[in-house]
Amino acid sequence: MSEQKVLVVDDEREIVDAIEIYLRNEGVKVYKAYDGIECMDVLMNEDIQLIIMDIMMPKMDGLRATLKIREEKNIPIILLSAKSEDTDKILGLNMGADDYITKPFNPLELIARVRSQLRRYMDFGNYSDVQEQEEIKCGGLVLNKVTKQISVDGQNIKVTPKEYKILELLMDNPGRVFSIDQIYETVWNEPSYSAENTVAVHIRRIREKIEINPKEPKYLKVVWGIGYKIEKA
Repeated sequence: MSEQKVLVVDDEREIVDAIEIYLRNEGVKVYKAYDGIECMDVLMNEDIQLIIMDIMMPKMDGLRATLKIREEKNIPIILLSAKSEDTDKILGLNMGADDYITKPFNPLELIARVRSQLRRYMDFGNYSDVQEQEEIKCGGLVLNKVTKQISVDGQNIKVTPKEYKILELLMDNPGRVFSIDQIYETVWNEPSYSAENTVAVHIRRIREKIEINPKEPKYLKVVWGIGYKIEKA
């Protein structure tokens, strides 16, 4: 493996150091961070091609960091977790992670997954970050990131800043289901202690503005017991 830049993020420094040794033996240049905030700082300054990140971390956990990274970057993310429940794996993958490894892990398996993700990333020409689209379209629903304007079937509609951010999150990820907590933590940027009513009210208002019949929505769909999504065009 030719030298690639990989960021390892975990609050357990011994694990970070161990992964660094494995990857250096494979010719990988390793950058280290110990929480989600430090991870974002490294990404601002370095051209990282893959992230190995723990889920449970202080300040900003791996799931919230994954959501923030996916707002701008499509680099591969492999999540680590001491938990083995399928729900954690599914949640991480739904939020944009590319792979998932449960601790304790086999170093050879980790290296194989790193190689696979880097190869796929390079083969599909995704070496550079995705250029941000000026417009996102889902059928007749259009969001312009430059003017911050929403339109439906060519008619501009007025939305609040929070409504705009919810639509931007969902439209950036068509077909992906976001839970109420994920929407709240991403849009309001704070823990979701009492998010359900707040998010539900905003979703209802958005539907009243973008749907012909809010009771039978065309665009903003509920996935019962899980969350909300924007239907793929």
